[in-house]
Amino acid sequence: MEKIQNQKHSIETFYYSLARMIERASYYGLRALVVLYMTGEILKMDTTEALVIYGWFAGSIVFSQILGGLLGDLLIGNKKSIIIGGVVQAFGAFTLCIPSTYGLYIGLFLIVLGSGFYTPNIIANYGKSYLNKAKLLDAGFTIFYLSINIGAFLGSFLIGYSGEEFGYNVGFVISGLLMLISLIPIIKTTEKELPIAEKTSIGKRVLTVAMAFIIVGLFWGIYEISNIRILDLQIQLGENSTLGISKSMWQSLNSVFTLPISLIAIFIWTYFYNSQFFKLLIGFIFGAVAFGIIIFIPEVPEEKHTIYYIASMLFLAISEIHIAPIIHSILTKYSNPKYLAILISIAFVPAKIFALIFGIFHERIYDNPTLGLKFGIIAMILISIGIIGYMIIDKKTTYNTI
Repeated sequence: MEKIQNQKHSIETFYYSLARMIERASYYGLRALVVLYMTGEILKMDTTEALVIYGWFAGSIVFSQILGGLLGDLLIGNKKSIIIGGVVQAFGAFTLCIPSTYGLYIGLFLIVLGSGFYTPNIIANYGKSYLNKAKLLDAGFTIFYLSINIGAFLGSFLIGYSGEEFGYNVGFVISGLLMLISLIPIIKTTEKELPIAEKTSIGKRVLTVAMAFIIVGLFWGIYEISNIRILDLQIQLGENSTLGISKSMWQSLNSVFTLPISLIAIFIWTYFYNSQFFKLLIGFIFGAVAFGIIIFIPEVPEEKHTIYYIASMLFLAISEIHIAPIIHSILTKYSNPKYLAILISIAFVPAKIFALIFGIFHERIYDNPTLGLKFGIIAMILISIGIIGYMIIDKKTTYNTI
């Protein structure tokens, strides 16, 4: 571990993180309402139809992000793309106030389009602000990831509550206004001349980026199939536990642990630098341990198994913090900064591909939830072995070059 000298987070970190937090509050708050709105008294859709529309809405964002990344890097510019995306997304939220299916479809289309412009370009600009202080990339993206989680939590709670309590239109208007407010910190940022990234061979860059794509896809794919058993445990423990923890809190335990773990990681990684792939290795080891603990919880858990579940959520949060933000850090470090938004947008694709592949076995995993956990453990162990192999080869190559 190496002490980081003469590198500090800048005001740009605050601006981008604040903007992303507010934008995520807007987006996740709207998501918390949209299915309820479709099945409510105005549109009166059946639940199946509403969920199909919601699925298309959530899935389409992956492809709109590729469009946004291409236009941001090649034509419009990243900062302009963020602003355009924010305005379009806000208009989408306002359009949902029109009480008709036309208002619904146009509103959702605008939100998908706007999010596609906003997301890859703000991540890219944020990453590029750290290229002159690359050893702070891990801490920087952990700050960014923390802001996303805080925004998602607050938005789901506040906008969801406002919409259900005062009417869906109130929630949609709040979402649109928050989206516009998120642009204020972006306007205050300045785009500087791109620094020269680290001198690394093209072969190593391509290999590292390819590994990052595979790792992020597998991680979120594994995360998704494990959720069947985790959600089942949340429901059972929420109903049977005598600890006085609310049912909603059982579903938020991972998020509760994410906050302090993120803060600890940010503090350590701001002052001390270690290999990004070493962090990924720690993440997958903790993930495998978390799944292993869950497997030992019987199908019908008792009160005494609560501590096992809490420990698994703690380890899973540690795993997430060592993987999710680090992936963007790796992509930023090893890509050509001129095309970073494009690369960031493409990075969302493998996760969807693996999710679709795992979805083929959804029924089998649903009937036997521990099967998904066992697959996750095996996959995480294999990924860990692959990371160790990569680190050994990279160390030998570096040594021979020197």
